Amino acid sequence: MKKILTLFFIIVSLGAYLYAEEQPDLSFKDINGTTIQIKGSELGLDIPSLKGKVVFLEFFGHRCPPCLKSIPHLIDLQTKYKDKLAIVSVEVQGMNEEALKDFVFEKGINYTVTTEQNARILVNYIAARAEWSGSIPFMVAMDTKGDVQFVQVGMIPQDYLENLIAQLSK
Repeated sequence: MKKILTLFFIIVSLGAYLYAEEQPDLSFKDINGTTIQIKGSELGLDIPSLKGKVVFLEFFGHRCPPCLKSIPHLIDLQTKYKDKLAIVSVEVQGMNEEALKDFVFEKGINYTVTTEQNARILVNYIAARAEWSGSIPFMVAMDTKGDVQFVQVGMIPQDYLENLIAQLSK
């Protein structure tokens, strides 16, 4: 009986371990010190604090001209669709947290921003899952359930993003 119980616990432990490996913890702190809880899921990302919202996960650089051109559009979208959209942005050109805070203030950014250093596990996870080679801007758009519905390298026009929000929030 003891062997059976031991075997049972080993199997349960292994199953829990494998499940945990399939659902990695991708959480990070934004530049304000807020922890964003994220777990990988089969079809996208599980972000409990953003459930029910369309999520744009954007990777950008502070020296990238198309990225800089996109910022005012993203600010407008976050303002206009604040009840149904959440933008989470990761700066991937090596800016440190203090410099990024200044950059966010200077640009008037009204959405969640973090450094690549703070979100390294998330960056690596997205690179592997989306076969992202590092080109920026890079956006992953998820519907209200956290399922990835759109992946794009390059600047995306604001009207296209508005149509995407409408489609993904249904």
